[in-house]
Amino acid sequence: MATTSRTNSATSATPSASPSRINALGIAAVAVTVVLWASAFVGIRAIGPTFSPGSLTLGRLAVAAVVLGAVVLPQLLKSRKLPQGREWWPILAYGVMWFGGYNVALNAAEHLLDAGTSAMLINVSPILIAVLAGVFLKEGFPRWLIIGSLVAFCGVALIAFGSGSGSGSGSGDGSTTDVAGVLLCLLAAVLAAVSVIIQKPVLRKFPAGQATLFGILVGAVCCLPFTGQLVSELQSAPLPATLGLLYLGVFPTAIAFTTWAYALSLIDAGKLAATTYLVPGATILISWLVLSEIPTIWGLVGGVVCLVGVGLTRRRSRGRRNAA
Repeated sequence: MATTSRTNSATSATPSASPSRINALGIAAVAVTVVLWASAFVGIRAIGPTFSPGSLTLGRLAVAAVVLGAVVLPQLLKSRKLPQGREWWPILAYGVMWFGGYNVALNAAEHLLDAGTSAMLINVSPILIAVLAGVFLKEGFPRWLIIGSLVAFCGVALIAFGSGSGSGSGSGDGSTTDVAGVLLCLLAAVLAAVSVIIQKPVLRKFPAGQATLFGILVGAVCCLPFTGQLVSELQSAPLPATLGLLYLGVFPTAIAFTTWAYALSLIDAGKLAATTYLVPGATILISWLVLSEIPTIWGLVGGVVCLVGVGLTRRRSRGRRNAA
């Protein structure tokens, strides 16, 4: 038991640290994740016409593997601790589903649906995570987590309502295209939710950087069939699109997925997932600054509602407060 305790203290966030210290670190990691993931929606939309869904995913993962590998591999070589035997199964699972399948599905969906609708559908994921975490991770179903999640989801719906009216970016095939995009978004949401639940126990054994790098490498291997497509598209891509691909690989992938994993090692999966309701609102602000897209009144109101909802998820029920 002593060995296990030492291992956990070395591989996750220092359990001996004070709760306020852990909370501050977790909040900082969440803030970085939200901002960078929000910027990813803008980046994908900007370079989407240049790169197809599969090649875009492979390019992001390849860049992320190089950048994150440069940081993590020296630590990994020093510790000489790699997953053994069955420890690989959950890593393979979330590597395939999240880094591979989720990204391909989301990239394809954003070719068919406007950003607001995509954001609303993807944000089914936090609700699924809260339910799955309550069942499989024994986190329970705190009243304020459920209330806050529903309020935040209403905020996302308002954002989607404002951005979805007449702003579609699909190919114009009508309802068939819409249905395909909706199904792809829902698939991405399910893959992300299941992956978070699978990844949580892995973070008790391996640091966030290593757990993220392992998943990125697995996802990249799954996307290798898109190599020819990526090479061809890179040859004809304008410089801004190539720089956009590099940005997506370094910041929303290598950095943001690592800060997410770090926060997940400190915070309950259900509560952490609720913070991603802030992503659509942050996306609107970044689009306003970068692409000069003026947010609608519905987008602004929805962003405020999301903030209120996420704030409610941080409340504790009276029973749990007394128990603490």
